[in-house]
Amino acid sequence: MNVRRRWVGLAWFLVAGLSACSPQEGGTQAQSGSARTSQTQTSQAQPQQAPSRSTQSSSTQPAPPRTDPQSGLTYIAAAQLPREGQQTLRLIAAGGPFPYAKDGVSFGNREGILPRQPRNYYREYTVKTPGESDRGARRIVCGGAARSNTQQTAECYYTADHYASFQRIRP
Repeated sequence: MNVRRRWVGLAWFLVAGLSACSPQEGGTQAQSGSARTSQTQTSQAQPQQAPSRSTQSSSTQPAPPRTDPQSGLTYIAAAQLPREGQQTLRLIAAGGPFPYAKDGVSFGNREGILPRQPRNYYREYTVKTPGESDRGARRIVCGGAARSNTQQTAECYYTADHYASFQRIRP
């Protein structure tokens, strides 16, 4: 019976801790005093130390950053783009032909979300949206100097909401 009480208590503690961070409750709520005290006691009882260099594996690669240090935007892998976005990237790399007359026109960055660059630095390309009769809201915006013999550019960004937000496409 005593073991069962411990498990019930542990389960209650975990549920209380998870509900304190529940996105359904508005995101970041303060933890209850008992949960905060328990975490403080646990962290004080077991101090964490950084592993020494001799114990670190030389074959372990550090995880790539989640955000682009230049723009502060989160990265998205090309493979995570919708299929139509991956097709648009291939067209950009090949230099076209593009399905819409406005593909390749200058993007002014009036929203100021992308890093500030000189005029005509960025170009926008349509990412087809299935079921849309017009160009839809999805775009890839690229900028920078072209690489080698292709039209591929130094940096590309994806927006699914017509420039309200962007993600940096991982190079």
